[in-house]
Amino acid sequence: MEQYSTFAEVYDTFMDNVPYDEWIKNIARNLKEHKIDDGLVLDLGCGTGTVTEGLAALGYDMIGVDSSEDMLAIAMEKNVKSGFDILYLCQDIVDFELYGTVRAIVSCCDTLNYITEKEDLLQVFKWVNNYLEPDGVFIFDVNSEYKYEELLADNTFAENRDDSSFIWENTFDNDSRINEYALTLFIKEEDDLYRKYEEFHYQRAYSKDELADLLKKAGLKIESIKETEDRLYYTVTK
Repeated sequence: MEQYSTFAEVYDTFMDNVPYDEWIKNIARNLKEHKIDDGLVLDLGCGTGTVTEGLAALGYDMIGVDSSEDMLAIAMEKNVKSGFDILYLCQDIVDFELYGTVRAIVSCCDTLNYITEKEDLLQVFKWVNNYLEPDGVFIFDVNSEYKYEELLADNTFAENRDDSSFIWENTFDNDSRINEYALTLFIKEEDDLYRKYEEFHYQRAYSKDELADLLKKAGLKIESIKETEDRLYYTVTK
């Protein structure tokens, strides 16, 4: 099953603990530090458009790219309500295509961990270099190796809400560095009945050395890395 198909319906519900407001403020602060106060900004792997909308509200001309039609449908519903002039494109971020350059590119919520082949991630970085203006900045985050090895590992998580619930089973393979998410969803339908859905997601743990090597090969330079226990935040320039 395509990733983020059924899950798209309840994605925002189960992601309500994610500090999107804080992320948006930090991204905006970072952009302004690079003298990017307006202009075109690309949200790579934009999902349901929460960050895209947040940056649009701050005056940026936003483009959102994602490969999930279901996630983009929700993003566009939000856009109809907000009235921002956001361009959403359904494209694979490994081979995305824009009409011209942008002042900045952002990629949030471990989007890049979904790229499980190094060669593909290198291609993403090359496209970033290609579409960034000379003084542009690339801001992204990835899950830490510690998160996969210790926090997710082979653990199972579950949440129950009024109209939906999920069981999230993790399996991390230390050799391939791939984490499999087996996601079982129960979504309330008519007559108070719940329908069961299953999805499988795959992410790869990348080391700082691997990311540094790939960014360098793509002609990009790491300006800073901020680390927490479960996440690394990168600021990269050309």
